[in-house]
Amino acid sequence: MAELLSLHEAIDRFVDDGDSVALEGFTHLIPTAAAHEIIRQGKKDLTLVRMTPDLVYDLLIGAGCARKLIFSWGGNPGVGSLHRLRDAVEKQWPRPLEIEEHSHADLANAYVAGASGLPFAVLRAYAGSDLPKVNPLIRSVTCPFTGETLAAVPSVRPDVTVIHAQKADRKGNVLIQGILGVQKEAALAARRCIVTVEEIVDELDAPMNACVLPSWALTAVCRVPGGAHPSYAHGYYERDNRFYQQWDPIARDRDAFSAWLDEFIRGTADFSAFQAKLAAQQEAQ
Repeated sequence: MAELLSLHEAIDRFVDDGDSVALEGFTHLIPTAAAHEIIRQGKKDLTLVRMTPDLVYDLLIGAGCARKLIFSWGGNPGVGSLHRLRDAVEKQWPRPLEIEEHSHADLANAYVAGASGLPFAVLRAYAGSDLPKVNPLIRSVTCPFTGETLAAVPSVRPDVTVIHAQKADRKGNVLIQGILGVQKEAALAARRCIVTVEEIVDELDAPMNACVLPSWALTAVCRVPGGAHPSYAHGYYERDNRFYQQWDPIARDRDAFSAWLDEFIRGTADFSAFQAKLAAQQEAQ
């Protein structure tokens, strides 16, 4: 059953050094606040899993928290490369980073297999692709019914999944609205699941067919208003496009990145303090 905790306590208790950690959210509801807290607490040797690594993983990789990345696309959406990711892969700074690349369909199916308690996922894919040449975990199996050759990949079973959502009730049930991505599957595939939410309410008032994650499937629920910034939270706030653009020159330079990290994340007590410091900087510009 989910406990209602502060984000600091949830990360401290449920994310351990060496864990495989999935921070999922597609386009919106990206759990940025949780990534910040992982950095503040100095978690290390993590295997990071995410279908679309963007700024949250650029941060975690640049901060030295990660030893491996399992992913299906990586970039600063609408802007360009993830420079901290590239620096780690190409020049091993701040430490070497192992990468395991998949397609979107592959990784999504791997989460589904993990949530289903299966050892691997099967999909019709990779015909004519060179990706299996660089990822030996992408293999083929023969269908026992039709004889067709299909692709197979190991299921994804994170030690911890972290997602962001709109709201939870006081029992720890969580409502997700808007684009879902693989949040539900990633949550159900994990051994432990932390959810940050915009608000905690008495009643979810969930519309018909809405995605509701039950308290018994979760480990901790944490109220963190604005916790998806700079991505958006459907129904709460818009995407901060300026931040994505400003991130590019910060992340390009090791010294600029390190100074930003020390000031805005390691130098703030929590995500609320980060938001206040960032707002003051933007007003001064």
